[in-house]
This record gives sequence, C-alpha cells and structure tokens, in this order.
Amino acid sequence: MTHHHRRRDSIDPPQDRGCLRWVLGVPLAAFVYLPAGYLCSVSLTLRPDGGPYDPVRDDALFTADACVALCFAGLLLTAVPVFHRTLGRWWYAAPFALASVAFLRGQTL
Repeated sequence: MTHHHRRRDSIDPPQDRGCLRWVLGVPLAAFVYLPAGYLCSVSLTLRPDGGPYDPVRDDALFTADACVALCFAGLLLTAVPVFHRTLGRWWYAAPFALASVAFLRGQTL
C-alpha cells in the first residue's frame, strides 16, 4: 500500500491574498486598532489632580481599560485562522504594544 502525501495547498490563491488582506485588514485597523490607539492617547493625555476621587483619574483609567479590551478583542480576531493565514504575524505587534502602554498607564494612575 502506498500513501500519497499531497502538499497542502493554500485555500486562497496568491493572487487573491492581496485583495483579501485589504478586505480583512482595513476594517480590523479602522474599527479596532484605530479606536484603541485613540483611547490609549486619551488615557496618556489626561492628567488627574491626584485626589482619590478625581473624575479625570476615573476617565483615564476607563480609557486605558477600554484600550486593553479592544486590543485583546483584536488579538483574538487576528488569531482566527483566516485572519492569521492572510494577514501574518506582524499584525500582533500593534495591539500588543498599544495594550502594554495602556495597561502600564492604568497601573500608574
């Protein structure tokens, strides 16, 4: 008995990957990573007075936590096989960096 091993071909032909990258990458960046970047910058920009019940501190903490949550959602979405196969590994770098900055900001408030 002979077993024929077929090379696993990609589901998407190479000529379709460019278009698929745009279809998957643009909404991911526009609706997840761009808002997360904005929330991170707002969190870094807000300067609380230092009181324990300062509403500005609460706002900065909320925007930092929201940024981490959005980045986590984006990372989970990027781990879905169709995204991972099409977009590649570098798409993990931006949300990881944003989430790290936002988490550190939340911890230092």
